[in-house]
This record gives sequence, C-alpha cells and structure tokens, in this order.
Amino acid sequence: MRHRSIALIVVTALLAAGCTAQIPGRPRAAKVVKKEASSTTIQVRGTDNGPIDKLAATALTDIDEFWKESSQQTFNKAWKPLSGGYFSVDTADSSAKPPPCTQKAADVEGNAFYCPAADAIAWDRASLLPVLQDRFGEAAVVVVLAHEVGHAVQNRMGITPEAERREPEKYPTILTEAQADCFAGAFIRNVADGKSERLDINADALDKALGALITFRDPVGTSPEDEQAHGSAFDRVAAFQDGYEQGTKFCAAMSVQNRQFTQRAFTSVKDRANGGNLPFDEMLEAVTPDLDGFFKNLATTAGKQWPSPRAEASQSEPDCSGDQGPVAYCPSDKTIKIDTKDELPELHKDEGDYATGTLIATRYAMAELAALGKPIEGEEASAAALCLAGAYTGAVFQRQDGFGLSPGDFDEAVTVLLKYDYAARDAKGGNPVDPGFERVARFREGVFEGAKKCGV
Repeated sequence: MRHRSIALIVVTALLAAGCTAQIPGRPRAAKVVKKEASSTTIQVRGTDNGPIDKLAATALTDIDEFWKESSQQTFNKAWKPLSGGYFSVDTADSSAKPPPCTQKAADVEGNAFYCPAADAIAWDRASLLPVLQDRFGEAAVVVVLAHEVGHAVQNRMGITPEAERREPEKYPTILTEAQADCFAGAFIRNVADGKSERLDINADALDKALGALITFRDPVGTSPEDEQAHGSAFDRVAAFQDGYEQGTKFCAAMSVQNRQFTQRAFTSVKDRANGGNLPFDEMLEAVTPDLDGFFKNLATTAGKQWPSPRAEASQSEPDCSGDQGPVAYCPSDKTIKIDTKDELPELHKDEGDYATGTLIATRYAMAELAALGKPIEGEEASAAALCLAGAYTGAVFQRQDGFGLSPGDFDEAVTVLLKYDYAARDAKGGNPVDPGFERVARFREGVFEGAKKCGV
C-alpha cells in the first residue's frame, strides 16, 4: 500500500552527522510547548508515553483544532478527524507492531508518513523524531507532523493515490509535497500569531525548523519529474513560506499551472561530477563580471551611470565600511572587497559555490543602490540588497547561454541566508534583516518578481 512519507532517506544522513550536531553559529532553539495535550485529546497507539510522543500528541492536537476551523473557511466543509488514528513506532524493538501501510515495524525506520488507505499517521519515535528534536529543535517535529496532516487534507480534497496515478501530469509528487509544505506553513503562522493554545514558536525556533526542511530536500540533481521527487530545499522552503504568508486557501489552489519549481536535473557529466560546484577561484572569475554586467544594465536602464566597482581580493575580512562579513561594498572607493584567504573560502567549501555567489551578489546590489542614489544604510537598504540578489539569481536561472545556475545553487542560497546574516547587512555592516526566514522571503521576491519588486 502506498503512503506519503517525509524522511525515509534523510535519517541516515542525520544519524551519520551525529545526533548532537548543531547548525553553526546558532543557539539551540527554545521549547515550543506551553501546555501539553491531555490524554483525552489525541490518542497515540503504541506510545511509550515518553517526552517525544507527548510532544507529537500536543502538536497533533493543535493541528487538528486548526483544521477544524480552517477546513470550513477553506473548503466550506467540516473537518473529518483522521479515522485511522496516530501510531508511534519503536523501530528499535523487533517485536513492535507494524502500523498501517507497513509489513513490519522496521519499515517505519527513519520515517513519518500519512497512510491514505487507513487515514492514519505514523512516525518512528526511536530514530526520527528524537533526531529532529535534538538537531533542529521541537519546532521541527511540529513542522513534520503538520506536513503529514497536510497530506490528510489533500486526501479530503480528492487528491488520492488513485487520482495521482490516473492524472500524474495534474498531481506530480513534487506538487503534492509542496502543497503539504504549504499547509504546514499556514499552521505554523497560526502558532506564530499566538492563536495556538498549546504551542509557541518564535523566530529562532522557526529558522531552525526550516533547517529540517533543507535536510529533507531531494538529492542535488534529482529531476522534478521523478515520481518520488519531494522538491529542492529552495522549493520546499518557498512552499512553506507561501503557506505562512498566504494561508490555506492559497495552498489549496496550488497547481502545475501556477507553481514554478527551481529543481533541475544535471545536464552534463562535468556538472554531475563536481556536484554542481565550481572551485572557489573559478567561481570568483565567473560571477564577478557577470554581476557587473547585470547591475550595469539595471543602472543604465534607469538612466544612471554605473561605476563598475572593482572586485578586489582581501587577505582577511574586509573592514572598509563596518563589518559586512567576508564580502564588503566599500562606498568610498566603489570597490567590492572579497576575503579570499579565510572565511569565504571556508564557507564556499562548506555550503557550496552559490553561497559565495549570493553573498557577493548582495554587495553588488549595494553598489547598485548607491548608483541609483538610494540609501545604502538601514534595514530598507538591507532588504533591497537581498531582493536584488534574488532578481539577479532569477535572471541567471532563466538563461539559456553563458554563466548559469547548477542544480543545488538555489539550495545553497537559501542555506546561507538562513545560517548567516552577512547577506542582509547594510553598507555599514548593520541593520540586518532578521530572522533568516525573512531574509529568504526578501530574496525570493526578487527571484520570482524581478528588480521592480526591489524598488529599482
């Protein structure tokens, strides 16, 4: 029997990384439960009544209550609670009973899923939810369960496995997964707005939870047409943010006609061999003149002179105009100074070549704002620089020739924006856009709506 899962392949990578691994530079997210669900609300079968199942039951109770209200508002129909219930599975216990859609308990290892045939949700309490909680905080567990309930919502919409088999071009997996992410985002917004009786998710907890969505991305180079494609990190975070910002009606209306995905398969043997990443020096040589050309065109179209800022290597973090991080726009001599010795090469190695490209793009964006006579200090300038970096990225994505994006580049952009605030600092190194969730949102605006959305 078919089921909709979120994390089957991912848990191996999580465990290999170590259960106590932390996202660099970020504190552990706070607890999100302010009031536990009573034992008379959500009944969890197979539970050991431990902390992780209590967290799951509390989250599911609030998610169920959210849909009791939202189903009426979104579909003009009463919400039908899951008839098959909820199953916690100890995959470390060989004698544990299997939940619906499985043959044995071990089939659930590293997984959480919705089973349409039984209208039930199951999760691995031994090696999935605890790993998520430890690495990404309690909010990540809430997001995963909200995603699975999102699949239950789809089932009630008539988006069933049978419908997907009958009309695969209408309901590709990458779309149904994005829609479930969108529904999860709508629920989290309800919590963030203080409308949840039991949960409280702040900005830091949300940023860390999005780190889990990044981990759940498809392997770089997966085709969006793959029947098991769940989406790239950028696509998944984008869908979640759309639900957060637009609500459940927007999510329900998602279709192949109105949804753009950035996930792409590798198109060359060379790109596949290097994972879509150029060496650091080659990336600098390729991206800096391309950025110069893009922003020159923007400036001249607006009737302004483009000063063509020089990209200069620095042997340490640039300090020409406040602490902008490993890449800085220096307004006094109109240069872009790039740390080519320490932090940026290390970041390039850890996060990928377009993490480097994204940071450099925001500094060229600052030069663009200066050329247009717009402020380069303050949070408005920081937001505009993020948006313009997104506009550049979107333009490169649409190209057929010349410097282009490789599979995984969008994911590298969203990762660096979530982990670090460098891209969101103004020309004095201050006023960053926070949290990371908002940085990604401003970048996405530029990607999908272009430079006009950025106010230029």
